Amino acid sequence: MQEQEGSEMLDAVPRGTVEEELIGQGTAAAIREMRLRGKSKKAIARELDLDIKTVRKWSSEEWAPQRRRSRGEELSAYGEVIAKRFPEVGYNAEVLHRELQEAGYEGSARSVRRYVEGQREAARPEVATVRFETGPGEQAQVDWGMINVWIGELRIKVHLFVMVLGFSRRIFVRAYEHERLGNLLDGHQAAFTHFGGRTRTLLYDNPRTIVLSKDEANGTVEWNRRFKERMDFYGVDVKLCRYYRAQTKGKVESGVKYVKRNALAGRRFASYDDLNTWLEQWALTVADQRIHGTTHEQPAERFAREERVTMIAVDARPPTRESRTMSRRVSHDAFVEVETNRYPVPFVWCRAEVCVELTPTEVRIIQENELIVYERELERHRELRWQGLPRAVPPEAAGGTPADPPRFDPAWLARAGQVEVRPLDAYAALASEVSS
Repeated sequence: MQEQEGSEMLDAVPRGTVEEELIGQGTAAAIREMRLRGKSKKAIARELDLDIKTVRKWSSEEWAPQRRRSRGEELSAYGEVIAKRFPEVGYNAEVLHRELQEAGYEGSARSVRRYVEGQREAARPEVATVRFETGPGEQAQVDWGMINVWIGELRIKVHLFVMVLGFSRRIFVRAYEHERLGNLLDGHQAAFTHFGGRTRTLLYDNPRTIVLSKDEANGTVEWNRRFKERMDFYGVDVKLCRYYRAQTKGKVESGVKYVKRNALAGRRFASYDDLNTWLEQWALTVADQRIHGTTHEQPAERFAREERVTMIAVDARPPTRESRTMSRRVSHDAFVEVETNRYPVPFVWCRAEVCVELTPTEVRIIQENELIVYERELERHRELRWQGLPRAVPPEAAGGTPADPPRFDPAWLARAGQVEVRPLDAYAALASEVSS
């Protein structure tokens, strides 16, 4: 009974209180009684789950309450240091523990964490996030998302270009194989066509395809030249979120999640074209027709009522001095050189005079009634690959015509069984000439 009372006394004192009894009076009495009955100290230690030194001590001494300092009591001696230093180390308990050890503290890092628990949250000011609303036609937000999608028998990673109109919340999405600049620009053009216009500003995070470097302290940005010239051509202003403030473009962040969870959940597609056809259909019939949780209106209705008329028309572009027309002669290897870059054309155009229409975004090469359009390459000294069907080698370069193929190719004749057969006498005569 005394042993039970002693155990209960030990358990009744919560760990971490200011004072904590090392051993209860009942346990000490139990030790003495068991010793009087002749039990060994080791047996008593095993039975009562005590250290042998504790048994030795209370076998000969009268019990008196003994206390040990709690974690909080040990750390309270460093209270002033903690109060001054904890904010300076960014409320990092591990760093604080290391410095307290150097000052003589012998406790654990866990004890430090428990001691300062709650101080970090109490010291941080409450920051309220206010939703930033924009007017009709004022802003669109752009971002990429990634998801694994079944296309045929393959589960592949798909990159989703997403643009959301800030006022109406209409959404456009298109799937690509990667996020390189060509696909980014193609996504913009497709989105503008889908919406029938452009907003005055576009908001992005800080992707490397757009921003080469940014100094927020000085407010300077080094843009990808090709991207910035394209946006200037469209007549829109480019805005960037502050670093580590992606919630600034929360509308498109939510849009990306919505596409993943609604448009693509449990879907499987025959091809990329099939996937993009579905995404366009879904945007028009599902996303545009839902009641949006923030505006409490259908995006399509809100767009038609107020935003459509405020957007920059798709074909409206600011005047530019870069648009011009010139003539060029096609090289012998079927390339047209424009601004040190080489654009491929069909071989049948070799040495022909062609008309080149140069715009800020396109190189249009015209030969009689045929037209080839390339995206204008702003980097210098590049040779583009042919974008259409493989270029056929012209008959002149092959030394004949398709109706007149080579007739005397030995390998071809051997395969066709048309190798000339000589009589054996011819070989005998040749052998005698060699021996003589």
